[in-house]
Amino acid sequence: MKNKGRAFKYGDNVDTDVIIPARYLMSFDPEELKKYCMIDIDKGFAKEVKEGDVIVGGKNFGCGSSREHAPIAIKASGVSCVIAESFARIFYRNSFNIGLPIIESREASKGIDVGDEVEIDFNIGKIKNKTKDEEYKIEAYPEFIQGIIKEDGLINYVSKEVAR
Repeated sequence: MKNKGRAFKYGDNVDTDVIIPARYLMSFDPEELKKYCMIDIDKGFAKEVKEGDVIVGGKNFGCGSSREHAPIAIKASGVSCVIAESFARIFYRNSFNIGLPIIESREASKGIDVGDEVEIDFNIGKIKNKTKDEEYKIEAYPEFIQGIIKEDGLINYVSKEVAR
C-alpha cells in the first residue's frame, strides 16, 4: 500500500475544533464536511487540497473532542495520510475506525515542510520526502490494519471477515 502527495503542515495541538469547527457539524455527510475541513487554521485548504495529499502535524494532533467528524472531514477532502509526532488517543482510534491512515513519526513531522512531495510505503515502513530526497523509517502497518484501511474502515473490514 503506497500513498503519495503534497504536504500541508500545521503545528502542535491541532484540535478537532480546528479540523472541523462545531458550527459545521449539522451533517455527517463527508461531502459537506470536506468543504469546511481546516477552515479555522487554513482558509484555503479545502480548495487547494488534492486527492492523495498529506497533512503533517506536530505533537497531539487531533486533541479536543471525541467527534468522528474530524477524521471524516480529512479523509473526505482527499488526504491520503496524516503524519504527526503524536496523536490524541481518540483521534488515533477514530482515524483507523474510518480507514484514514495515520503515522506517528517525530523525524518525518520535523523533516517535511509545506509543499514537499512525499511518498509513503506502508508495506515496508518508509516515508520518502521526494522534494528533499530524504527518507524516514516508520513502523510498517500490521496486515489487519492494512486490511481495515483497504476496506475503508473497521465496520467494512469486520463485515467482510464475518462473511468468510
